[in-house]
Amino acid sequence: MEGIEHRIVEVNGIKMHIAEKGEGPVVLFLHGFPELWYSWRHQILDLSSKGYRCVAPDLRGYGDTDAPPSVTSYTSFHIVGDLVALIKWLGVEQVFLVAHDMGAIMGWYFCMFRPEIIKAYVCLSVPFVRRNFKVPTVDAMRAIYGDDYYICRFQEPGKMEAEMDEVGTEYVLKNILTTRKTGPPILPKGEFGTGFNPDMKETLPSWLTPQDLAYYVSKFESTGFTGGLNYYRNFNLNWELHAPWSGVKIKVPVKYIAGELDMVYTSLGMKDYVHGGGFKEDVPNLEEVIIQKGVAHFNNHETAEEISNHIYDFIKFF
Repeated sequence: MEGIEHRIVEVNGIKMHIAEKGEGPVVLFLHGFPELWYSWRHQILDLSSKGYRCVAPDLRGYGDTDAPPSVTSYTSFHIVGDLVALIKWLGVEQVFLVAHDMGAIMGWYFCMFRPEIIKAYVCLSVPFVRRNFKVPTVDAMRAIYGDDYYICRFQEPGKMEAEMDEVGTEYVLKNILTTRKTGPPILPKGEFGTGFNPDMKETLPSWLTPQDLAYYVSKFESTGFTGGLNYYRNFNLNWELHAPWSGVKIKVPVKYIAGELDMVYTSLGMKDYVHGGGFKEDVPNLEEVIIQKGVAHFNNHETAEEISNHIYDFIKFF
């Protein structure tokens, strides 16, 4: 990680840790759950060598960034507010946005609220999901997938944390980061158990070294998982707050990349939405859809060089 600078900046009432390298147009990276700035280590090194200033924060509630205690301090307004303040601190008017998983969801909200700040958006895994006019987000998920769908199980404060404590931080991280299980994640009833990955192997894949896993474990041993889980606990509140944006079109230029084995891409109706015209209808400037053969959810790790190339090949035209 040579040459990556780390600093703490004050944004939107919290202290945020950012990793930064390079000079030029800013590329802002947003990580998912359960991750950190570190998830973008490969892309930071690659794109900073190609003339970009790469900035990857630990998002609110993660790593070395503050984690406010209130569950409702993790709405989309808070997260996007943090990012707007960070961009102001960086001293630039616009950024390229790259995001994955929960970071990708927050990326869509950023494009929805402040499109003039985003030059272009490279979205990994989670496509835009249009707001259901009638049914709150978690209620809709529960109706489709049942009570043991992971997002439903994440809702009650403290409960999932206790289930994760039973198996330990390292097990949880290894279980999630290495999963190749397709379809919506349904957790074992009443426990974390085999979690997201009933076929978890003893050995790590080549793209996740013991040192990589140890870094994640060290940070989550310190912070716990509550900050990250609180994002999911605001899905229904976000649904209420986003009522003014019902039916909105995302006008930012977008490139979407997912692995063909991705748990989100292979969930109910998602492929039809991505390829059947719905995604393009909601995101008129969706310029490219890339589906990576044989690749699972954490494609920024698993195919790091390929993802870096995809990002560069898109943003170099702006």
